Parts: sequence; structure tokens; C-alpha cells
Amino acid sequence: MTTAKHPAGLADLAAAIAAGAVTSVAATTAALDRIEASQPTLNAFRVIRRTAALAEAAEADRRRAAGDRAPLLGVPIAIKDDTDIAGAPTAFGCGGDFPAATEDAEAVRRLRVAGAVVVGKTNTCEIGQWPFTDAAAFGYTRNPWDAEHTPGGSSGGAAAAVAAGLLPAALGSDGAGSVRIPAAWTHLIGLKPQRGRISTWPRAESFYGLTVNGPLARTVADAALLLDAVAGPHPGDRHTPPAISASESVGRDPGRLRIALSLRIPFTATRTALDPEVELAVRETAAALRRLGHLVTVTDLHYGLLVGAAFLPRSMVGVRRELAKLPGAEVDPRTRANAATGRLLAGPALALSRALEPLLHRRIGRFFDDHDLVLAPTTATPPPPVRAMDGLGSLATDALITAACPFTWPWNVLGWPSINVPAGFTGTGLPLGAQLMGPANSDALLISVAAQLESEQHWDRLWPLPWWEQAA
Repeated sequence: MTTAKHPAGLADLAAAIAAGAVTSVAATTAALDRIEASQPTLNAFRVIRRTAALAEAAEADRRRAAGDRAPLLGVPIAIKDDTDIAGAPTAFGCGGDFPAATEDAEAVRRLRVAGAVVVGKTNTCEIGQWPFTDAAAFGYTRNPWDAEHTPGGSSGGAAAAVAAGLLPAALGSDGAGSVRIPAAWTHLIGLKPQRGRISTWPRAESFYGLTVNGPLARTVADAALLLDAVAGPHPGDRHTPPAISASESVGRDPGRLRIALSLRIPFTATRTALDPEVELAVRETAAALRRLGHLVTVTDLHYGLLVGAAFLPRSMVGVRRELAKLPGAEVDPRTRANAATGRLLAGPALALSRALEPLLHRRIGRFFDDHDLVLAPTTATPPPPVRAMDGLGSLATDALITAACPFTWPWNVLGWPSINVPAGFTGTGLPLGAQLMGPANSDALLISVAAQLESEQHWDRLWPLPWWEQAA
């Protein structure tokens, strides 16, 4: 752990480029050099776009010289390898040879409009199924705080890249915690916005509404800036929430809020328990919220059994649907097994899972008659060893991932926003996180409260040792 100076964050780098203090070509070259130096060890990227990114950076410099002031003009950004960018394949963690995408996803199109330079595509596990980022196709992505541990998943490559300081921010996706979990395990802000706030097009919705795109960044302001840049609908989107300004929410006084501290684990079919170090970290976050003037009470949120019934079919049928888009994909037997389960659940069970959602909105929504937000652990454990999934069968894998990560998935069923905030470290130096969860369209409030916490906690001052120097 170090407090030494590291590369600039998203907002600071955008400002430096806009002021002419640094060129986009220089900033992008430096990011690419860091990525390539760390790749043999950290292994955060599936695709590195050096030639294309440097050409885009040169064009950004020309745009700036001509007076363009797009919000992310010339700033290097990464996207996850479940998101299309024209000219590169979208392997979604799988092995095999796949054709290059012919069009940008809507989120990438918006990044380009904002002026960002997409330097590459970050690693994700096969079809985004697990809170680990490894696969036979690319090996192990490692946690920059401790290489023997996972950064989490499925947006683990994105989280590892940002946490290591390779680049200032990245776009991930979250279908059961896949932004929040790696953010918790790498000391980052990880924002799961309201469903539809960031378009998933060319999917009208992703994983039957479970999966949303979301930013990973070192600060709340940086996450908000990236959210503002990519938010907005495509005409084909199934979900379109009311617009917000995330950046204006940073620094806004949210008032004195009623926050429920809920440590109760949602129903799981396997044995789960909250690690004492995680519980202590979340309770310390609650204490910080009290010091900021909020009323924090220990009040468990009871999810009920129907939340699981609303999740599993959408998840498994989603795996089957995404795998079918990759003919000839080389994948783990556990991925094939989940796709087979998806075939069995594709009929009445899937229809029922969608029909349950309005009921769950009403029942869980009543909790917010008496509370403004919920504070809960993001994960039940610190980051597991990087090879923890090796050699396990499907049932043992399910038991492992459920024991580590039972807290995040219900908010994907609901489609409501949630944000991970850093919550300190274990005694051995592994990062921990806590999540703030709100009702429908509470993104702005969550951002305001997270920014309040950051102003007291100063998370961004702590970094892992520079990976590009370790690799050199």
C-alpha cells in the first residue's frame, strides 16, 4: 500500500487535456505503456487497441485545437469484453475465434461523442457468471492489492485496471454484483445505476433486465462524470428512466437521511456467513454516516423467497442466450451446464420470474416508507484466492460464489441503483467494501451520500504498488 503520486483521475486528466497541459496522445501512450507492462502479471485486458487508440487520441488533439470541449475529450477509457466496439470481437470471456463487431454499442457511441479514447477491452469470466475473472481463454486476472487473490468479477479486468492506476476509469456491467463486487475487492467506487440509465443496446435489455452497465472509478466524482457521459437511451431500449445529472449530485447536501444498516444475508440454498472483518468494516462505515449527521439504525431488510425465483431463470436463460451468440465458443463445462439449465427454465419459469418483479417492487418498496437508503455489505468475505474455482464442479462452484457474494443480486432483480464504497482493509491488507442501496431512481441521492463519505474517508489517497513498475 502506498500514498505515492499516481496517474491523474478521470476529471483531473480531462481538465489537463482541455487546458493543454498534456496531449491526448501523451496521456493515451502512457496508459497503453502501463497496460502492456502490467499485462504479463496483472492480465487485465483481452484486447489492447494501441494503433486505433493512438489514432483516436491524435484526432482528439485536433478536436481540442479546433475548440472542441467535449467532457472526456482525449481521455483513455476501457470497456468490458461484453460490450461491442467496431473492429474488435466481443468474446465475453470465452475461447474461440469470433468476428469483429461491425458497430459500436450505444454506450461506446456515447463515449466517442464525449471524446473518450477506448484503449481496449477488459477481461471478464465466461458469460459474466462468476465473481472471479479467469478462464482458459486468457488465464487469471489478478488483484493489484495482492496478486494471489482475485479482483472479483465479472468486471474484474476493469476493476484491476483502474485500481492499479493503468487508466482513470472503466465501464463494466453488473448482473448480480459484477461492478460492485470487484469494486469492493479492489478499493474502488462501483456504481450500478438504475436499469436503463446506461443503454445496453444492441440488447434491448441484458439478461432479461438483470444486467446494467456501470462505471468503475477511484472517486465518486469520476464515476459520476463517466455516468453522465454514457447515460441515455437508445430508441430500441426496453427501459428508460428519467434523466439525472450525476455530476451535479456530487457535493449536494442530501439532508439528514434515515439509513437502515442491514447485515442479513438474503435467502440462499447453500450455507453462508458474514466474515467478522467484513462486518466490522460495514459497521465502521455506518459510524462514519452517523458522524455526517444521518440516522443509522440496525434494521434488517427481509427479501423473502420470491426474489430468488425472480433471479435464477433470468440468469440461466441469459447465459444460454449469450452463449448461443458465440458459435464454436470454447468454454468450461460449468458454462455448458448453466446453459443447459437455461434451456429448462426458458418457458413458464422465465415468464413467472418477470411477472414477480412488480410484486417485489411493491413489497420491498414499502421498506422505504420508513428508510431512505440501506447500507449493507457488498460481499460476505474478503477476496478469495485467485485459483479458488479451479477444479470445482458446478455445485461446489455455486456454493463457493454464494458464500462469498450473497448480498448484491437482489438489487439486480429490482433494477434499482446501488453503489459500492471502499470500507477499509483486512488485517492482511485486502480491500473490503460496503454498498448503499436505494429505491427506484435514487441514483443521485446515492451519489451525494457516497461523495459525503469520501470527503471524510479520502479513499483515493491509498493505492497498491505500481504494477507497471513491478512488471518492469
